[in-house]
Amino acid sequence: MCKNNYIQKTKVCYYQGIERRKRGKEMLQTIENVNAAVNNFVWGVPAMVCIIGVGLVLSARTGFIQFRKFGYAIKNSIGRIFTKSEAKEGSITPFQAVCTALAATVGTGNIAGVAGAIAIGGAGAVFWMWVSALLGMCTKFSEVTLAVHYREKNAEGDYVGGPMYYIKNGLGKKWYWMASVYAILGSLTVLGTGNATQVNTITTSIDSALISYNVIDDAQISMVNLVIGIVIAALVAVVLLGGVKRIGTVTEKLVPFMAVFYIILAIGVVVLNADKVPHVFEMIFVGAFNPSAFTGGVVGSMFMTMRRGVSRGIFSNEAGIGTGSIAHACADTDEPVKQGMFGIFEVFADTIVICTLTALVILCGGEGIQYGVAAGAELTISGFVTTYGSWVTIFTAIAMCCFAFSTILGWGLYGARCVEFVFTTKVVKPFMIVYALVAILGATVDLGIIWGIADTCNGLMSIPNLIALFLLSGTVAKLVKDYFAKQEKKN
Repeated sequence: MCKNNYIQKTKVCYYQGIERRKRGKEMLQTIENVNAAVNNFVWGVPAMVCIIGVGLVLSARTGFIQFRKFGYAIKNSIGRIFTKSEAKEGSITPFQAVCTALAATVGTGNIAGVAGAIAIGGAGAVFWMWVSALLGMCTKFSEVTLAVHYREKNAEGDYVGGPMYYIKNGLGKKWYWMASVYAILGSLTVLGTGNATQVNTITTSIDSALISYNVIDDAQISMVNLVIGIVIAALVAVVLLGGVKRIGTVTEKLVPFMAVFYIILAIGVVVLNADKVPHVFEMIFVGAFNPSAFTGGVVGSMFMTMRRGVSRGIFSNEAGIGTGSIAHACADTDEPVKQGMFGIFEVFADTIVICTLTALVILCGGEGIQYGVAAGAELTISGFVTTYGSWVTIFTAIAMCCFAFSTILGWGLYGARCVEFVFTTKVVKPFMIVYALVAILGATVDLGIIWGIADTCNGLMSIPNLIALFLLSGTVAKLVKDYFAKQEKKN
């Protein structure tokens, strides 16, 4: 009798388990469907019109400053690299600010994001990345300028600023709700965009390098990933809990190294495949308007190509999202426009230089791109491996680890500022600990759906920011006019 009861209970538990897994899959499918619907709206025609439209308005009102003062922006940015300076208490140097912002922007969007855009949108997506970057240079310039202009000091004596502050202080108290919406979205987005997806890229690159050298096999991957996650969580906690100055100190050393390292590797691929470069540029320019010509008809919509290029460009350089301006608000400077010039440099370095080189690596060095099928960092790695051989996986793993880790640090600061805006400074340290622990989750869980949700959250964050930029475009124009009038008097 007891034995029969035991068997009966076991069967019940078994079928209950099946039912729970079934409900779990159904719930996951529902989340994916809802996210897909929101994503299609956020990154649909309205978003393209808003992003490009606001970029054009800002460009027109500033006299297309991204082209007119491009030389000044580059000179101002590069010059700071070789100028040593100490920041006042509660701030970081202007160069540390740009490195922290670049740390967040130069990440997996440059590697996995570009690969995903090409796989789904064809080579023509790169053209639309460039278009969004040319307008994005002015958009980010405006974000940084407004962030420094409308920043304030918190209870700890640190400078704080960004979209939520220029919405609150620039548009007035009646817009406070929109500033809060931005900060809440930012607090949630950093966990996926800034952390989990980045750690996932780190584990993928390390796993591929270790497997290629037969150091581990498939059965050991889960344990290795857990160890990687714990190590990253510890490192992130140590840096972020040290405050904004420690973040600035780490990023000013890490960012120049990783950028130069990756650029050298990528240029090598282009040089060794120089005979393919003319055809690749033909694929990019013609494919932007006729994607089916180079994708075997798989990608037939120009709008799909445009959407992928613009959304991935923004995912990479953050122009329109406003997050980069949060780091710049910490800078020890009294000149909002001068700091804003770093925004022009960041988008240029991130998208026009690094994303373009990644695209060339994929299209020149890669073999057999399967269009219409989602792809990530593995497509970029294959471009390097095809050209250099399997030994290069060690170096691509190092590059991706640096890129992703720097992004985690930058977005950690963004998340802290967003949480602080919604709550108080007392919540920041507990948030930092939770943020660090998310790295373990990112290393050990399948993040297929997280990439989609992160993309959607980025789009949602851009809505309040773009509204604020449009309404404050007159302020940006006045600040630009006053700054250069003052510069002319000095000269």
